[in-house]
Amino acid sequence: MPGLDLFQRTVRHSPGNRVSTLFVAGILLACNASGGQTMSGGESASSLQETPSAGQERLPPRGKAWVIFETDTVLAEVARTASEREEGLMYRESLEEGKGMLFVFSDSQIRSFWMRNTLIPLDIAYLDESLRIVDLQGMEAETDDPHPSARPAMFALEVPRGWFGKKRIEVGTQARIVFGPG
Repeated sequence: MPGLDLFQRTVRHSPGNRVSTLFVAGILLACNASGGQTMSGGESASSLQETPSAGQERLPPRGKAWVIFETDTVLAEVARTASEREEGLMYRESLEEGKGMLFVFSDSQIRSFWMRNTLIPLDIAYLDESLRIVDLQGMEAETDDPHPSARPAMFALEVPRGWFGKKRIEVGTQARIVFGPG
């Protein structure tokens, strides 16, 4: 059943007893029957329309991806081309919690980022070809300091500074990525 994986991960990582688990299962089934949306893990009500529903197989919006770490999900803009990767999050004055940018490369090698013209402090996670985090770094706004990855990486995920720490996501954490169309 599509969405069952999301339900199982949510229940497995949530405290509670059998009654609350059955209650959650009932809500998920009711939402599935009515076509409604559900939330899991660290998702907020404001991101409800942009996250997967428990009863349906959906995709993120065009040009975006869900980067999923167990029960926490980042809705990320996808930078696939050299020009998209070069601009990144430059000139942005804010970045909401749970949002970010995923940089996608065609091969795995040492990657290096800087923060020139980037107005907000960010955290960066470098991920290898198996989507495991190989390095995490904090980056200060508007600096030219290089931030090379500790190991070869095929992906880099930038999020608001402190997000990984709040979610207890660290080096070695496995991610899953669901890309939207286009």
